[in-house]
Amino acid sequence: MVSNIWAALICVVFVVTRAAATYNQKRPHIIYILADDLGWNDVGYHGSNAIQTPNIDALAYDGIILDKFYVNPLCTPSRAALMTGKYPIRTGMQHFVLYGAEPRGLPLRERLLPEYLRDLGYVNHLVGKWHLGHYKRKYTPLYRGFHSHLGFWTGRHDFFDHTACENGTWGLDMRREMEPAYDLHGEYTTDVLTRRATALIQRHDPSKPMFMYMSHAAMHSGNPYNPIPVPENLAGTMFSNIPDYHRRRYAVALHLLDQSVGAMVEALSERKMLENTIIIFSTDNGGPAAGFNINAASNWPLRGVKSTLWEGGVRGAAFVWSPMFKNPGRVSNQLMDITYWLPTLLSAANKKMDVCPRSDEDDDVDDDSPVTEDDYGYDSNDNNDRRRSLPADSNSRKIRGCSKLDGRDVWDALVNDKPYNTTTILHNIDQIDGNAALRYGKWKYVNGTVFRGIGDAIFGPSERGPENGYNVSLVLSSKTSQILQKMNRGASPEKIRSLRQQSTVVCSSRNGTTCNPNKGPCLFNIDEDPCERNNVAEANPAVLRDLENRLAKFQRTSMPPGNLPLDERGNPEHWNYVWTNFGDYLNLPDDIPPRGEPLLPVTEAVFACSRNGGRVI
Repeated sequence: MVSNIWAALICVVFVVTRAAATYNQKRPHIIYILADDLGWNDVGYHGSNAIQTPNIDALAYDGIILDKFYVNPLCTPSRAALMTGKYPIRTGMQHFVLYGAEPRGLPLRERLLPEYLRDLGYVNHLVGKWHLGHYKRKYTPLYRGFHSHLGFWTGRHDFFDHTACENGTWGLDMRREMEPAYDLHGEYTTDVLTRRATALIQRHDPSKPMFMYMSHAAMHSGNPYNPIPVPENLAGTMFSNIPDYHRRRYAVALHLLDQSVGAMVEALSERKMLENTIIIFSTDNGGPAAGFNINAASNWPLRGVKSTLWEGGVRGAAFVWSPMFKNPGRVSNQLMDITYWLPTLLSAANKKMDVCPRSDEDDDVDDDSPVTEDDYGYDSNDNNDRRRSLPADSNSRKIRGCSKLDGRDVWDALVNDKPYNTTTILHNIDQIDGNAALRYGKWKYVNGTVFRGIGDAIFGPSERGPENGYNVSLVLSSKTSQILQKMNRGASPEKIRSLRQQSTVVCSSRNGTTCNPNKGPCLFNIDEDPCERNNVAEANPAVLRDLENRLAKFQRTSMPPGNLPLDERGNPEHWNYVWTNFGDYLNLPDDIPPRGEPLLPVTEAVFACSRNGGRVI
């Protein structure tokens, strides 16, 4: 009798285990590779001939090139949008970036992508940059849904000594989980992150779904004493076809990033995971060109740079690859925003989001009612500050049974090559800088600028000359292409040339009415004028008014920016010259509301640090 009971129990355990394995196997592995500050013109598939990116290009040509993919103009806002599926105006993250000594982070009330995926059985890894707050440990990756983290908390660091300079302060910023990774000193960051990512893949149980957020330090600049850090043996021998010294170093850093992509694809293939994987590659914002942020990206021929709301600041290089796509090897010309990834990836993982409609995006709603706390997702009967932290229980983060997301689920459209009707993308509203931009169909509204307009031009290099011809054979012989060929995939030379031509932006040679967004709003027909050379606001007053009304609806449901003055107690010199979660050690409150204090002016001084007797202070 006892033996029969044990036999029955063993059978039950076996069936449950098999069912769980089968359940998880239906969920794809998700790899999101986020390049930092990568310019539109910095990938081969967009038309640049000087810098070859064969592994990146091989995946793009065998996947879906997202030709009208939009991000935010800066690191922190884009990462907040990716993690929450919401525009930064919903979370108070819309103005500038998060400083290391700033006592705030992505609000704790927000439920993040890895938290959703964790509930679905995913094993979540962050490799690289966070930049969404570390004031207290509960803001850091291991407390926001990730099971592991190797990387850094602030916005940038030196690729060899792994220290970060900000506003005259300096400290180590490289962590293994919660502990400083002193032992990695001297190792090149891209190599460190790649080694970590491939090791995690190699030891992963393929029956369990994995989410890896590979958040590169490249192509962000380093510290002022080594702005574009690369191994010197490569800097002296590679890309002699590029005359500009800084651009040549940038090319070496991008070459190493491209090799990292190839290494990750190889690891997925060897682990037999590639056949059930979604790979997304994108930048977080437009590239800082011509010395902006002491860097050398190129957004040619798009107007503007990182930090701006021109196409060069918000139209991001991106593609998505998966064996699940029924018509791979194509260019998608449909509008897509970085907020779309949260509901789209959850849909790919068989989790449909119940998304509440928003009145500011509903063409059929004429909502002039006053804004209540409910519009922000809070309880209007609660007298506490609206930026309070809600309990960690996931049910407390639901708003009337559904989620108020700005992102849309477009997974079915990607898989089956279907059109979807997206007309509106909010690029940003920054109440402090006084600028805003909105895309509606073919029209784009721009008002205001940053840095006194010095980033509003079109910056090169174009790198389109015949002397730097695109090498198709380099793509075909890349590590990634070789792996795809073994899967009976990959693009032919003819297909590569066709897709590259389709995804290369060509501007009109004619200049139209100029735009000065500091004097008044501008209007562009982006379908006809992707380089924003012809302001058609005067010729289309009704369209201009319509977009202003749409923008006003977003403004009415916008949270105030959450930026806070720097806290001297967060200076790394007080913590053994390590950027740390200083709020925990000082027993400071989890959430500090802004009270109108003056903020640090946004200048190049943010990157400053000085040397004194061999020590940077």
